[in-house]
Amino acid sequence: MAVGTLRSLLAPISKFSNSIHLRHFSAKLNSQIQYPLDFKKKSLQRNLIPISSLLKRYGFPLSELHHFLANNPSLLNSDPSEIGKSLQILFSLGRSQQFLTSLVATCPRVLDYEYMKKWEKVMSGIQDFNLSVSAIKNVLQVCLKFELYPDDVLACLKCLRGLGFSEGTVIRVLEEFPQVVMTSPDRIQGKVEFLMSGIGIERTEVDCVVGSYPGVLAFGIENRLKPLLNEFKSLGFGLDIVRREVTRDPRILGLEVGELSHCLKLLRSLKCRVPVKEEIFRDGAFRAGYRVKLRVDCLHKHGLTYRDAYGVLWKEPRAILYEIGEIERKIQFLGQTMRFDIESLVDVPEYLGVNFEKQVVPRFKVIEYLRTKGGLGDEVGLRALIKPSRLKFYNLYVKPYPECESMYGRLAGDVRVKVGHPTGMWKLFKPPQYQQSKEDIMNIKSYMESLA
Repeated sequence: MAVGTLRSLLAPISKFSNSIHLRHFSAKLNSQIQYPLDFKKKSLQRNLIPISSLLKRYGFPLSELHHFLANNPSLLNSDPSEIGKSLQILFSLGRSQQFLTSLVATCPRVLDYEYMKKWEKVMSGIQDFNLSVSAIKNVLQVCLKFELYPDDVLACLKCLRGLGFSEGTVIRVLEEFPQVVMTSPDRIQGKVEFLMSGIGIERTEVDCVVGSYPGVLAFGIENRLKPLLNEFKSLGFGLDIVRREVTRDPRILGLEVGELSHCLKLLRSLKCRVPVKEEIFRDGAFRAGYRVKLRVDCLHKHGLTYRDAYGVLWKEPRAILYEIGEIERKIQFLGQTMRFDIESLVDVPEYLGVNFEKQVVPRFKVIEYLRTKGGLGDEVGLRALIKPSRLKFYNLYVKPYPECESMYGRLAGDVRVKVGHPTGMWKLFKPPQYQQSKEDIMNIKSYMESLA
């Protein structure tokens, strides 16, 4: 059926939506809507009213009903009683109208009663796990997409519980990695055993590792986890270091083979001040390399290529010492407030290394004020904003405009003109002076008189 025909049928629902109440939904529509005499439209009319009433009864917003039915016209060919039974099953799963309406809107196939009858058979077993609404929704979407049976889901849940995972970990796995229901229990058990025997993680720690990073259950042992562990060993890291770092941040197991090697190669080639390099390696080479990987991913997420991201960190190693949240705050300020492209970091990587509160913000305030006032002859780019020293920037943009002193903050009053040599250095080479007594003065006078 054409969408235009369905919309012509649904138009009266939108027109009278403000005056329709759930109790008299069908009666009012029948009295106010004039339907065509075409037989095909008549058949749709018979299902339109009860299906709309059912969806509205279970919390489906009337404002979205027109759009939903227009995009899913096949629902009007379904038996309303079967749709009602499907809605009852879904409501018992989530026990929330918000869960039900969100799931139906994203996956209309859950209204298929023949499919939902299979879920009804294993309902009691699934409800014993006290799953969250998000976990149930994700699992249902995966099962519909890959034509999985509810028995597979129940078997997976029993496997996770049998391996000693807590209820919170099981819910977290289904929320972030619902594809685990496609994995056989034997493979899940094999990955858990590898974490304990291959890496040395204690059984009591496995629950925390999987709960913090459920994606580890998606990796194969032979083609991913073992090659990654072999790379760590080839870089000189023992199992004690690997175990310590994995338990501290399980996302390390998400590294691609070769990533850590590339990050450590970059760190060894850094040309920066010794204190900066020592601070980077303060917690060991393994953690330093992983810090580089996280910051490269952060820059790539915001638009830089991996090659440029590595180049930015190599040119500005101080950025490695900043937390991810601080780097993202600088990038957000760069694009939204300063209106520079993310690619400008390739030319001016120093932006990520300077202090945000003490240097970036005060300088931008001064430049923005001068721009609105018309005191700038040429446009000031990111390089001219960040590269100059504190004294040079002060002399160029702050000193000629006294009103900018307050914008520049306390740093303006601290600026002092430097001379060629440190003042007072000559005093270090001047012999100490001693106070002369009256006797010394008399001796000097008598000596001078003898010379006369």
